[in-house]
Amino acid sequence: MVNALNLLSIFYKILSFEKREHLFFFEQTPSFPIKKRVIRSWIHDTVFREGFQVSSLKFIFCSDEYLLRINQSFLEHDFYTDIITFDQSDVPNFLEGDIFISVDRVKSNSLSLNLPFETELLRIIIHGVLHLIGYGDKNPHDKVVMREMESFYVNAISQNY
Repeated sequence: MVNALNLLSIFYKILSFEKREHLFFFEQTPSFPIKKRVIRSWIHDTVFREGFQVSSLKFIFCSDEYLLRINQSFLEHDFYTDIITFDQSDVPNFLEGDIFISVDRVKSNSLSLNLPFETELLRIIIHGVLHLIGYGDKNPHDKVVMREMESFYVNAISQNY
C-alpha cells in the first residue's frame, strides 16, 4: 500500500528528475581516462530501456585494498572482487545506489581476458547497474543471463566509445 509520504517522495523524484545530475563519478585511485558524458548517456539509455529511471548513482573507482576492506566490513567476505553494489533504492523503478569498482581488478581482468581496459571497465560498470535493475548472478542460469545483458549493452556503447 502506498502512503502519502511515499507518493510525495515519488512525486518529488519525478519533478526533480530533469533538474539535477544523477550520475556521479568519484576516484579513490589515481585518475584514468573515462568519457563520463558518454557513459552517463549510455547508463541513462540502458536504465530507460529496462523500464527504470536513475534517481542517483554513485560510481566509486578504488583500489583492490579499499574494496577488500568494504567486502570484509559490509559483506563479511575476505577476498578481492571487481565490484560491490549497494542498492539504496526506496521508490519503485527509480535506481539509487553506490557502485564500488576496483580499478586494479578491472586492469587484471582486462589482461587475463585479453581485452582493452575500457571494454572491461564498461562491462563492470553495466554489471553494477544491471544488479540494481534486478539481474542476479548467484546461480548458473542467472550468470548466463547477466553475461548476455552485459554483452548486449557493452556492444551498444562500443560503437560510440
